[in-house]
Amino acid sequence: MNNKPKKTRKKGKDYSVKILKFLAKTPNKAYNYKQVASALEISDTQGRNEIIKELNILVKKGNIAEETKGKYQIVQKAEYYEGTIDMTSRKTAYFVCPELEDDVFIPTNNLNKALHGDKVMVYIYNKRSSRKPEAEVLEILERKRTEFVGVIDIQKNFAFVSTANPKMYTDIFIPKDKIGDAENGDVVLVKMEDWPKKADSPFGSVLKVLGKPGVHNTEIHAILAEYGLPYEFPIEVEAFTQKIDTSITAEEIAKRRDMRETLTFTIDPKDAKDFDDALSFKVLENGNYEIGIHIADVSHYVQEGTVLDEEAYQRATSVYLVDRVVPMLPEVLSNFACSLRPHEEKYTFSAVFELDAKAEIKNAWYGRTVTYSDQRFAYEEAQQVIETKNGNIPQEISITGEAYVINNDIVQAILTMDDLAKIMRAKRMKNGAISFDKVEVKFNLSPEGEPIGVFFKEGKDSNKLIEEFMLLANRKVSEFIGKQNKTFIYRTHDEPDQDKLFNLQGIISKFGYNLNFKSKQTISESLNTLLKDVNGKREQNLVDTLAIRSMSKANYSSENIGHYGLAFDYYSHFTSPIRRYPDIMAHRMLQHYLDGGKSIDEELVEQQAVHCSQMEILASNAERDSVKYMQVKFMQDQGDREFLGVISGVTEWGIYVEVIENKCEGMVRIREIKDDYYTFDEKQYALVGEVSKNTIQLGDEVWVKVKNADLVKKQLDFTYLRKNEN
Repeated sequence: MNNKPKKTRKKGKDYSVKILKFLAKTPNKAYNYKQVASALEISDTQGRNEIIKELNILVKKGNIAEETKGKYQIVQKAEYYEGTIDMTSRKTAYFVCPELEDDVFIPTNNLNKALHGDKVMVYIYNKRSSRKPEAEVLEILERKRTEFVGVIDIQKNFAFVSTANPKMYTDIFIPKDKIGDAENGDVVLVKMEDWPKKADSPFGSVLKVLGKPGVHNTEIHAILAEYGLPYEFPIEVEAFTQKIDTSITAEEIAKRRDMRETLTFTIDPKDAKDFDDALSFKVLENGNYEIGIHIADVSHYVQEGTVLDEEAYQRATSVYLVDRVVPMLPEVLSNFACSLRPHEEKYTFSAVFELDAKAEIKNAWYGRTVTYSDQRFAYEEAQQVIETKNGNIPQEISITGEAYVINNDIVQAILTMDDLAKIMRAKRMKNGAISFDKVEVKFNLSPEGEPIGVFFKEGKDSNKLIEEFMLLANRKVSEFIGKQNKTFIYRTHDEPDQDKLFNLQGIISKFGYNLNFKSKQTISESLNTLLKDVNGKREQNLVDTLAIRSMSKANYSSENIGHYGLAFDYYSHFTSPIRRYPDIMAHRMLQHYLDGGKSIDEELVEQQAVHCSQMEILASNAERDSVKYMQVKFMQDQGDREFLGVISGVTEWGIYVEVIENKCEGMVRIREIKDDYYTFDEKQYALVGEVSKNTIQLGDEVWVKVKNADLVKKQLDFTYLRKNEN
């Protein structure tokens, strides 16, 4: 627990920041201590003495200079920057600024109440000396967040809330009258309201009680609250949505291309509730194929300027937690009106292509349509068709739970489209696309949402069929607009950082793999070879994860730099408007340009793109936390079992071990490996025994047992048993 708020910080530290800020406003003028004290509204003798003392300290540090006797001026070489705080787990931080080549270290006592992610102004010193530069926070320009999730510790007259976030270095003081209905030990959402000068901890109030720690719903809601992700829709949004006319009218159909007679179907996960894309198939008289990629016309219902559109924009994405989906749109749209459900007419936005047998595009058409889905398939059912070349669907993989036979026209459509998809995929790979088919960890859940089993999801031909046609629509729509030099929202992916690739090379060489750095093409080819060679090996998940981390992050932007991972010069997100706001934007812009509209304001689109990228990161973090939580929950009752795992990380404080059978990762602390005294060898990614010289290194197989499972911190601790000698 932090010190009580009555304890004060040193006045000098507060004065130093204020003095520097005051002098920095007029860098060419010098002031005596009286003028400085007056500017800071200090008139008492003790305060003036503090100012004199602090001025002398700042002179010695080189921050200011005594230009003439008793007159002080800011040192012109001093450098002031605006940027963001990146906290470490050790209560220190780094200052991140695009103008600087490297991040700058901030010692704990120079943070001046700045928190992780805050936008700040800093002063950088020692920049021209041999020592590494350091920064001091002068002003907090904007708080990244003011709401936090933590466990409340209630005392007689006050409370403190401690978070499990290692980057939050302080707890939050809650006055007695702002505790609300919280009980001691509850998980709560608190709002930071103030951070008085003399207080070690910020002051706040309890906004919401989430429940008791370790309880399933408490922890899931805590994950959402931690990232500021809403769980329920505001009443006014639900009310507005209920009033939307979702009927299919003759008047609206007349404005669209009518494709209801063309064979159309959907292929989605077995448990999917919203279907935002469908494929249509027709053999043309010239022997070519007309293939339509039909996407739910969400923008028809979500009109700009409405409360519904504002809510969708703020959310920007659906959030897929292990046991639930937090949708971007209310259910009446996401699961009904906009969902391309079987045997229903729907408004769609389509990209329709004429392809020959070599998957070459002969014609393309884009626009609003009305379609009718003839059938819904699960990936497993479509995969059965591809593998058996017939339409017999056995009971065990059927969506309906009963065996049935698929219409032969649909069978032929799936088989033909599978052939075309494989040709398109081969072309992408040849052009330098990276094949990331990472194994996904999934959970079998009880009716109460408890994890009762773990399984792995791998993409098969049916998944890749859908993927290739969605990629085709995304690529060609963005190319269609991009070549007109009109503003659009792109999905971009920069080339990987060379340093990260060299780090990856250092790790994979331990397993006998290598990358070829000769050219961009050879890097792509050798990455694909690596991912193919590790498939099915014990180190696959480790190498896949490290390879993905070596890549740049994809994001949304109005500036097109292409998509490195897919080897596309143009790429956008067009095919999932039920769950992604950028796809709604893409639909609106495409229709605007089809109607002859002028290029849209690029600055506005870029602002929206940045917001969507930021919300995607938050959603991704929440999804990852929900997986970690489920893994810890699944392992908490497994204390008697021995697990074989692969060492997935080595640090100076211990090793991380990933259990092979379920991909759950935990930590073994170095001090708890008892057969020797081990030290960290950074070059070998290994721990080395002082006496035995035994090495425990990255990629080794080891046996472990669960020592501790912390549901709140979402952390597993393992007991190290032995190396696997087989």
